[in-house]
Amino acid sequence: MSQQTLPLFVDKYIRGNLIQEIFYNEENWYAIIRLRVEETTEPIKEKEVVVVGHFPRPHEEELYTFYGEWKVHPKFGAQYVVNRYERETPKTKAGVEKYLASGLFSGIGKKMAKRIVDHLGVDALATIANEPDRLAEIPGISPNRAKQIFDSVIEHQSLERTMVFLYEFGIGVHLALRIYQKYKTETIQILTETPYKLIEDIQGIGFKRADEIARATGIAASSPERLQAAILYVLQETSYGEGHVYLPQPDVCERSLKLLDECGGHHFRLEDAEHAMQCLFEDQKIVWDEDERIYLPSLFFAEIGLAKRVRYFAERPMENVFPASEFYQALGRVEEELGISYAPTQREAIERAMEAGVMLLTGGPGTGKTTVIRGICRVFSQLHGISLDPGNYDSQDNPFPILLVAPTGRAAKRMTETTGLPAMTIHRLLGWKGDGFEYDQERHIRGKLLIVDEMSMVDIWLANQLFRALPDDIQIILVGDPDQLPSVGPGNVLLDIMSADFLPRVQLSEIYRQAEESSIIRLAHDIRQGLVPEDLTAPLPDRRFFTSSPQDVVKIVKQICLGAVKKGYTAKDIQVLAPIYKGTAGVNQLNEELQAMFNPASEQKREIQFGESVFRTGDKVLQLVNNAEEQVFNGDMGEIVAIFRPNENEENEELMVISFDGREVVYKRSQYHQLTLAYSCSVHKSQGSEFPIVVMPFVRNYYRMLRRKLAYTGVTRSKSYLIMCGDPEAFRLAVSNDDEGIRFTHLQKRLLLEQ
Repeated sequence: MSQQTLPLFVDKYIRGNLIQEIFYNEENWYAIIRLRVEETTEPIKEKEVVVVGHFPRPHEEELYTFYGEWKVHPKFGAQYVVNRYERETPKTKAGVEKYLASGLFSGIGKKMAKRIVDHLGVDALATIANEPDRLAEIPGISPNRAKQIFDSVIEHQSLERTMVFLYEFGIGVHLALRIYQKYKTETIQILTETPYKLIEDIQGIGFKRADEIARATGIAASSPERLQAAILYVLQETSYGEGHVYLPQPDVCERSLKLLDECGGHHFRLEDAEHAMQCLFEDQKIVWDEDERIYLPSLFFAEIGLAKRVRYFAERPMENVFPASEFYQALGRVEEELGISYAPTQREAIERAMEAGVMLLTGGPGTGKTTVIRGICRVFSQLHGISLDPGNYDSQDNPFPILLVAPTGRAAKRMTETTGLPAMTIHRLLGWKGDGFEYDQERHIRGKLLIVDEMSMVDIWLANQLFRALPDDIQIILVGDPDQLPSVGPGNVLLDIMSADFLPRVQLSEIYRQAEESSIIRLAHDIRQGLVPEDLTAPLPDRRFFTSSPQDVVKIVKQICLGAVKKGYTAKDIQVLAPIYKGTAGVNQLNEELQAMFNPASEQKREIQFGESVFRTGDKVLQLVNNAEEQVFNGDMGEIVAIFRPNENEENEELMVISFDGREVVYKRSQYHQLTLAYSCSVHKSQGSEFPIVVMPFVRNYYRMLRRKLAYTGVTRSKSYLIMCGDPEAFRLAVSNDDEGIRFTHLQKRLLLEQ
């Protein structure tokens, strides 16, 4: 190989021409091709190899250099997985003509390609890019067609330049394509002039990567822009990573300066950080509130807005106040209909719900929250003369007057199952569109009573969106368990509202007889009090703890699941919960092992390789983000029921069909990142759900996550049977650790200040 033809990178590579396109996705450029090997530094003798990765559709006339690594697919064998590529355009007139007619360039067919090459020669592409006016010399090319051809060539060349530009910063093909699809032909300009935009626009790029690009493109290490970007990044990361609504000003300075010191190049001083914050404040990019509280504007206004609305509902005069005699008559009729007798605390909860603009109902498992919710709905309907038959209402002009909502689809489904009334997610109630809500402070939803379950999961931003979209005359019941994990997003809304003691609150604490018989519920209440029962490792009818070494935990989990399957349970019934994703006993490893056990590869099952994951028909999967168009939300679990090849559908694309409790949703390959395997999931992702069998490993490798609320939340996901395994001492450490860390939030004080 001559010096001139050496590739830009001295890594292992394979160089060659396309033989066959096996698969290609136009939307995200995922390709599987057969390549004729011309040159390679890889230790292979084969003249043909299968190459897999993300790159523009290749053509026979192009010469590619692919950089990557070998991986063995369980079904298709050895494949060369690409992490970057280079492409050489054809060097002969025949090659350029065929290349132009390949369909890659808008406005050019076979005849037009021949005319262009006949007129402009082998350097036609460069000529079009540098001298677009020469297209007018060619017969049959109108000004509009000339512009179309020029734009297409420029966009294609822009892509090539952008990819090479990004490779220099260690950005792989997949991420580079996402950046290009966001910014198109402006990519290099944006990355050169405002590279820190990547942090907020492109998932997967943090400050350090954006900073490397910024430094390489000429932004000085001492630039004020660099310090401002670090401050905004710290506020974003701590809000959605640690749950803070704001940070104290000294913390912002300390974290930002530490981040920049880790990146190197220039040592900023404390006064530099303070000046940068002042500039951001003047540009309205941050809010610098009293007592040195630094907010992102969206969270500042969410906190203020929520405090005002909660206070309004708490203080507004009630229009319909019913005499005690009417209430007790209605309650008596409900007790007779349901064949139950409410306990004094439950009666108090139902009565206060009828009187309050907003009320809190709290309690742990087995304390009767569901029974009270059902009673509230029925007594409310009796007093207000409302039918509870959904068939008497339509969704537009005459909506169902009692709104039951929860943060996740599974929690909403549980509400429907336990009350017999329609329930939905908060996002669905508000009409989430992907970039905003249909209902807000200008257009209110319609209803007379709102009950929000699993309130501990609701963050400050979503709570504000909900409260500002409510009509002024609605009554609100907030239901939750304050001992569960707080929301993944910023804030500690349930605890903050509970701390504002002007709101009526009923706490259910008595464990009822049927629940008392459950050792799972008894264990949950022990955990809540920081106690470890003496019978932790004793075999009980609904609970077991299998002691094992950390090395054997995954094997024990598989044995437990296999035993459950032999007793007739399915993967849908069994949920393995772990507190971390990485490591030998983390969610990722457990999913890989459990997929092989529950749903092994076979000739009868189709499968798809996506990144490091394999999805196959029959797999249990979890939705990771809110999909407004399909009304599928973060935390929803489903099953892959079909996989279609490109030649089997009108879209000519690879498609995956997921059934969410019988409702089928079609996913294109560009949407696969929304899904992950769900044989195992994090405790946070399981919130709002119940499973017949929960399996929870406890190992010391989890030490950073061994906390009481995490253990409590995981244990309370089990409906019928709880199986723990690992180290009992790790369980004891979790129960004894009540340190949940501080979440900086000012909601409690704002609620009091609104008086």
